[in-house]
Amino acid sequence: MKQGSIVHNISVLTASAAMLMLTGCGSSSSDNTQTESTTQQSVNNTADTSTSGSTISTSDTSNNTSTSDSTSDTNTDNSGDTSGGTDSSGGVDNGTATASGSTDGVLCDYFHNEFNDSASVQATSNADWNCTGSARTLTANGIPDHQTGTFPNPGNPNTIGETSVSISYSLTPTKTETTSTLGGPRGATGYVLNGVKIDANTAGSCDDSGNDCSLVGNTGSWSIEALGQTSFDFGTDDNNAHVQPDGSYHYHGMPEGFIALRGGSDTTMTLIGWAADGFPIYARYGYSDADDAQSALKVITGSYQLVENVSSNRPSTSVYALGTFAQDWEYVAGSGDLDECNGRFGVTPEFPEGIYHYYATDSYPYFQRCVKGEI
Repeated sequence: MKQGSIVHNISVLTASAAMLMLTGCGSSSSDNTQTESTTQQSVNNTADTSTSGSTISTSDTSNNTSTSDSTSDTNTDNSGDTSGGTDSSGGVDNGTATASGSTDGVLCDYFHNEFNDSASVQATSNADWNCTGSARTLTANGIPDHQTGTFPNPGNPNTIGETSVSISYSLTPTKTETTSTLGGPRGATGYVLNGVKIDANTAGSCDDSGNDCSLVGNTGSWSIEALGQTSFDFGTDDNNAHVQPDGSYHYHGMPEGFIALRGGSDTTMTLIGWAADGFPIYARYGYSDADDAQSALKVITGSYQLVENVSSNRPSTSVYALGTFAQDWEYVAGSGDLDECNGRFGVTPEFPEGIYHYYATDSYPYFQRCVKGEI
């Protein structure tokens, strides 16, 4: 649903200026419909809003990348499923698909309900996944189960609050030859297991001159990225997340705190959620040979590269470095491990016969912006 907000235009100072006066923070789909807003703020040109790239250690699976998490069990399961158990190698046992082409049998009874005493949360995190008939359903309240940054903050004035989450995804996802772009009013591209949505785009934009920029409204030609740039502050925390005006905490990139709670490391693939088409989402690590579960794990990279030919209509790169805008990136098949939706086909611990699956990556686009399966 479109969130109301006043869009304030800003005048960009010279390239040598240290500060930009901005208003707003946003997340939207490509149809220029705003879904987030913030109040007026000062943004330092040298501040880095991207926190992706941190490696999670298995030595402490209860900590965020920068703070400890007081919640003791993120994968509580009252029904006896193995979604919170460990296998003989010490990894999390999510179950195994019961049939080829189906996700049934994997995390079908994931349940978590626990108070999160993070200073900016102070509420119970609830997420309940079930597989019934042909559907995987989620009922949740959108409250994260890990430590968060401080909200409100200078870049994001919104307070984390409960939201009603009720979705249904297919247990037999079908990959197509087309892509569906999601995000903002088009709906979340997926949900992390803790019931927090994935929405990687923003509603921030600049006009061609770069003199008229706003973090809301998405009215300009150049879409501002939340991560990987240093010109605009969206107030994201160490989990690459922030808050919408309705209280929705959501991820723009790698959900570091949740990965830590799942025991994510370079020794195992970590399933962290489900995309809107029903295919699974993994974090950071995958097999070096997508078809060989005995091959070494490696950091999986996206296949987007900075454009070589910069448009003459683009705001000056001396003011906004390449990577500031979504249009600065182009998909180059084969330059990384994944397709244009940050996915690939291959084997995983939960799907030994292979399945199409997505990745959260440290490189652009960080989380999938589109899905390949039927919705």
